[in-house]
Amino acid sequence: MGKKLIKEGTVAPDFKLEDTNDNPVQLSQFRDKKIIVLVFNRGFS
Repeated sequence: MGKKLIKEGTVAPDFKLEDTNDNPVQLSQFRDKKIIVLVFNRGFS
């Protein structure tokens, strides 16, 4: 499977995840606000 590259300036698709208190947080809640940085940590195994 080849890598899919995202071009700079591409709008991220909307998605919903839970925060550390199990409250739903949706990406669209942050549109038109400050920049969001997502960090995906790898598990230690």
